[in-house]
Amino acid sequence: MHSQFSPHRAARVDLPGRYGPIAALRSPAAGRDLGATALLVPGYTGSKEDFAPLLDPIADAGVEVVAIDLPGQYESPGPVTEAEYRPAALGAVLAELVAKLAAEGRRVLLLGHSYGGLVARGAVLAGAPVSGLTLLSSGPSELPPGARRTALDYGELVLREQGVEASQQVNEARQALTPRWRMIPQELKDFYRERFVRSSPAGLLGMGEALRTEPDLVAKLARAARSARVPCLVVCGELDDAWSAAAQRDMAERLDADFAVLPGVMHSPNTEAPDALLGTLLPTWRAWLS
Repeated sequence: MHSQFSPHRAARVDLPGRYGPIAALRSPAAGRDLGATALLVPGYTGSKEDFAPLLDPIADAGVEVVAIDLPGQYESPGPVTEAEYRPAALGAVLAELVAKLAAEGRRVLLLGHSYGGLVARGAVLAGAPVSGLTLLSSGPSELPPGARRTALDYGELVLREQGVEASQQVNEARQALTPRWRMIPQELKDFYRERFVRSSPAGLLGMGEALRTEPDLVAKLARAARSARVPCLVVCGELDDAWSAAAQRDMAERLDADFAVLPGVMHSPNTEAPDALLGTLLPTWRAWLS
C-alpha cells in the first residue's frame, strides 16, 4: 500500500521563506542530472509527505525533487491572518521559493495538488520563473457542491467555535463511517491527526474559505502561461470527488494544456496510483526539458 509512509531517500530540510523555514523533503537527481527541480505542493490539510511515493522515482529519472509544507501546514510556520492563506497570497510566497531554486541554476517544474494547484496557479500569476506547470486533481475555481464542500462548511463552524482539536475529532467521526477509513493502519491515522492539529488554525480557515470562494482564473493563467512560454499539464483521477474529471478536462482545453485522466483513481493519484501518475508525469516533463 502506498501512503505518506512510503520509504524514500529524501532528506528533511528547511528552505528559506518569508514567514520562517519552509519544511521540505529534498532529494538530488540520481544518475544523469537533467538540471531540473520538481517542486511539489500539497493540498488543503496536506503536507510534503503526501508525495512520498513519487520522490525516489522522480529523482531516479534525473530530476531533483523538493516536496514542501505550505506556510501554516504541519511543520512550516505561517502568517497570522486568514487572508494571507488565499491562493494569490501563498502563490507570491511560492514564487519567491521558485525564484531561489531557479537562482541555483535549476529549471523548476511546479506541481500543485488540489488546493496546492490553486496556489501554484497563483505563483505563475505572480511571475514565478517556472519551466512547466502541472495541476494535479485541482480545479478552475471554488469547490463545486458536494460532500467535500459540505464538510468545509460544517468544519468551519466547529473550527471557529471549538478549535482545531474538536474539528479533528469531527473529521475522525465522519471518516470512521467509511469502509476505506477502517482499512487505514492506526499509525497512518495518528499521522493525519498530528499534522492537522499542528497546522495553523488561521491557515485552515483561510484555505477553507478560499476553497469556497476562489474565482475562475483559467483565462488569466492561460494568458500568463502563453506569455512566459510555460507548458501546462492537467492530471486527475477518473473518479475525482472534488473537481470532476470533466471540469478538469475543460480547464485543460482552456489552458491549451496536455490532459491525462487516470482510470479508477479518485482525488489523490500521488498515493492511490503513483505508478500510473508517474507514467504521465515523467514523459511529459522530459519532453518539456528537451
